[in-house]
Amino acid sequence: MLERGDEIPDDRMIIGHANNLLVSSKPRPLMMLSKDFSFMKLEDEVLTIGCATPTGKILSFAKKYNLAGFEFVSKLPGSLGGMIAMNAGVKAYEVFNILESIKIDGEWVKKEKIEYGYRFAKLTGVATEVRFKVSKGFSKKLLDELVNLRSNQPKTASAGSAFKNPKGDYAGRLIEEVNLKGVRRGAMQWSEIHANFLVNHGGGIFEDARYLIDLAKEKVFEKFGIELIEEVQVI
Repeated sequence: MLERGDEIPDDRMIIGHANNLLVSSKPRPLMMLSKDFSFMKLEDEVLTIGCATPTGKILSFAKKYNLAGFEFVSKLPGSLGGMIAMNAGVKAYEVFNILESIKIDGEWVKKEKIEYGYRFAKLTGVATEVRFKVSKGFSKKLLDELVNLRSNQPKTASAGSAFKNPKGDYAGRLIEEVNLKGVRRGAMQWSEIHANFLVNHGGGIFEDARYLIDLAKEKVFEKFGIELIEEVQVI
C-alpha cells in the first residue's frame, strides 16, 4: 500500500482495484493506494475525490448531493484512479469529459495538459486526487438509460471489455463473426452473452487468456483487416 508521503520505488507499478487487468505469471511488483486516498470533499462548486475511492461511493455521493454528470459511473467497477488511467466510460460519457484537473506526483495538472482519448490517458506519474467542477441536476432518467446499455454484459467474472471498439464497429461483433463467441480454453471463454468479454469460470490462467486474446486478434485481422487493440491492461 502507498501511504501519504511514501516514495514509490522505480520498479513498482501502481494499480487501482485491478478490475481491468490481466496479470501475467511474472508481473512487475504492484502497489495500491491506501485508504488515505479514499475520500470526497465538496466545496462550493468543486468536488475533490481521492483516487482510491470506489466508484460505487462516487455514484452514491452524486445522488445524495444531486450532482450532474456522474450517472455513467453506475455499473463501472473499481476505483477513480483506475477510471482516469483508462478514461473509463459508457458510450460518449467518459470521466475526462467531467474532470477539471488531476493531482499527479503531488502537482495539480489541468486536463488540457494531459494526453487522453478513447479508453486511454497518459498520466506520466502517480495520480492521487481528482477535481471536478460540478453542477446540480443528477438525472435518474439518464442513469436508467446507461444502466440499460450495460444489461447485456455477462455476470461471470471477467476483466471487462477485452478490446476497444474499432472506429465505426464493435469488437464483440467482429469476434462473433469469426466464430469465437463461446470458444473456451481451460477455464477461460469468450462469453456466450457478449463476445467481447473474456470470462473466467474459476481457476483460469494467464496463458489461456492470452491465447484466446491472440487468437481473436489473428482471426479478426485475417477476415476484416482490422487490428483489435486491447482495452484490458496486460501486465
